[in-house]
Amino acid sequence: MYWQELFSAGTDTSSSTIEWAMAELIKNPESMKKVQEELAREIKQDVVKEFHLPQLNYLQASIKETLRLHPPAPLLLPHGAIESYQVTSYTIPKDSQVLVNVWAIGRDPMYWEDPLVFKPERFLNSALDFKGNDFEFLPFSAGRRICPGLPMAAKVVPFVLASLIHNFDWSLPHGYDPKKLDMSEKFGVTLQKEQPLYLIPKVRK
Repeated sequence: MYWQELFSAGTDTSSSTIEWAMAELIKNPESMKKVQEELAREIKQDVVKEFHLPQLNYLQASIKETLRLHPPAPLLLPHGAIESYQVTSYTIPKDSQVLVNVWAIGRDPMYWEDPLVFKPERFLNSALDFKGNDFEFLPFSAGRRICPGLPMAAKVVPFVLASLIHNFDWSLPHGYDPKKLDMSEKFGVTLQKEQPLYLIPKVRK
């Protein structure tokens, strides 16, 4: 069934994005602290609810930065050229399959300052969004081929991430230094973390 495939694909990419976001925040404790302070300020002792999400600007910026560095689908699905096109010095023949390298675009120094640095602040007070209108930031593609799971991901990822961080303090096993966390990527249809993230939760008081 189509809806089952859609749900399965959306679940896989959402869980991968949450893992990458947790890894980046663990590796960057200053950013993690800012997320925690924002959650404490906006949610206080309450449980995270959907109406809280628009108020969590730094959390949302952290998710956007995660999607920039680790897009769920590093190569957008093939687009067929219906006619021959000339793009700068390149000729794209009719009927050729064109892959868009979103992973490389998100790390292009022409568009991003310090492109390899996790810096959520770049998305604060910025109009850049992942809804397909900004071609330097296309984690969900654009136009008619935009990911149909975008509305679900836009709610599920921040909701789960906010709940995890608001209710628990997280650390690496055996006192491992977060700065040395392995961030190697495993490329495929979806972008996975090569070494799965293992964290120890401690209930926040």
